[in-house]
Amino acid sequence: MSDTLENITTIGVLGAGQMGAGIAQVAAQGGFTVLLADVSQARADAGKAGIAKQLGRLVEKGKLAAEARDAILGRITAVVGAAGLAPGDFLVEAATENIELKKQLFVELDRAARPGVILATNTSSISITLIAAVTGRPERVVGMHFMNPVPVMKLVEIIRGLQTADDTYQLTLALAHKLGKTTITSKDCPGFLVNRILIPLINEAGFALQEGLGSAEDIDTGAKLGLNHPMGPLELADLIGLDTCLAIADVLHRELGDDKYRAPNILRMHVAAGWHGRKTGRGFYNYASKP
Repeated sequence: MSDTLENITTIGVLGAGQMGAGIAQVAAQGGFTVLLADVSQARADAGKAGIAKQLGRLVEKGKLAAEARDAILGRITAVVGAAGLAPGDFLVEAATENIELKKQLFVELDRAARPGVILATNTSSISITLIAAVTGRPERVVGMHFMNPVPVMKLVEIIRGLQTADDTYQLTLALAHKLGKTTITSKDCPGFLVNRILIPLINEAGFALQEGLGSAEDIDTGAKLGLNHPMGPLELADLIGLDTCLAIADVLHRELGDDKYRAPNILRMHVAAGWHGRKTGRGFYNYASKP
């Protein structure tokens, strides 16, 4: 059992996509040994290659020494599936925002992990209580919601499920702080704190675009200069992933039953078209034509 921060030396991350790779990078930069898992070796390797690319950019800008980059990458091992994370002292799931998938992954993580090891989920909207209930260690399950992009954003939202034990919560807080993050704590409610506030903003920006009130550029410039936001809601949605934004909006709308969380049709159609934002080259903006 990893009861203290000193006993956590190896962090396992399940999901080598944008969020999982970011979590793995931050953990490795924090001096931890990292196991980065996905459904295949190729996908896990691709996640590590993406980290190498990100660190390479820092080296080119003079923000990171080449030796430090090599040391960080040397602490990351790409593995396959939940079983590959068995040696981990703290495990974080960072898969697609789909409740049935997450429940299945937590069954696998519970089977693979040593007794007492904390199982954290990076979910941005799904009930921690519901996820914890499929495991044999519900008191050791917690929400650990990193913001995107993980290496840049300072915030981690900690969510306590109904079953989450105090020591699980405290150890997760301590780990987040060790990774250089600032934490907030939310009750286990749909969307938690950040997305409860953010999704109506993104939705309303989508409705404004859908109704022709202004161009995407006008809407985002209005938010940046009129609301003092560093990024407009539409470009932020593209960065998060429109599929993820839609999944969160649908959870909020379904669970809270309030139409203010309903997704605009333009968002639903973009997702149906496979235009998921930056990761696919097109979302509310077309990134294929950008340098």
